[in-house]
Amino acid sequence: MSSQMRELMGSGFGQLRHEPTAKRIRAVLGGDTVVDSTRAALVWEPRRIVPSYAVPAEDVRGELVPAGPAAAGPGDDVGVGLADVTALRVLDPRVPFTVHSTEGEMVDLHAAGQRWAGAGFRPADPDLAGLVILDFAAFDAWYEEDEQNVAHPRDPFHRIDVLPSSRQVRLELDGQVLAASEPARSRPGHEHPTTTM
Repeated sequence: MSSQMRELMGSGFGQLRHEPTAKRIRAVLGGDTVVDSTRAALVWEPRRIVPSYAVPAEDVRGELVPAGPAAAGPGDDVGVGLADVTALRVLDPRVPFTVHSTEGEMVDLHAAGQRWAGAGFRPADPDLAGLVILDFAAFDAWYEEDEQNVAHPRDPFHRIDVLPSSRQVRLELDGQVLAASEPARSRPGHEHPTTTM
């Protein structure tokens, strides 16, 4: 029996997930490179839709100081509903890094002559032993190889195609048309095309 891919991908939202990356990952603070790793992983905490970088603690040029256990995880009412993907409310990038949905220990980073409170998290999962998950927003710049990454770690399993479309695109809020475009560019696989602005 065949499975729809959306259902398979959505079924993992409630779990701690990780994927090693072969890319060189670097992070800069105060003009100094304080993270430089070729052994990084992407980590999705339960209900998170955007991954975070995790690197071996020895690839961080600074002191990682324990800051105590993570606070109790977010309630089931926190997050955004994606009914067509999962029944769980997902934690999108607006939910701060300090909100953790798995057990572990918060760490402060002392580097580049400063202290960065809660910049890291050591998950209690044995498969991630020795890794520290880092807060993307706590650093001045991130690089994948030599290209600066300005938004968040790239999900290797997510891709957006934008193609020309002869269909009209309408953006509505509560029945009121906010924008309309024809011709448009659409994202394949979506019933209603969307524009990128």
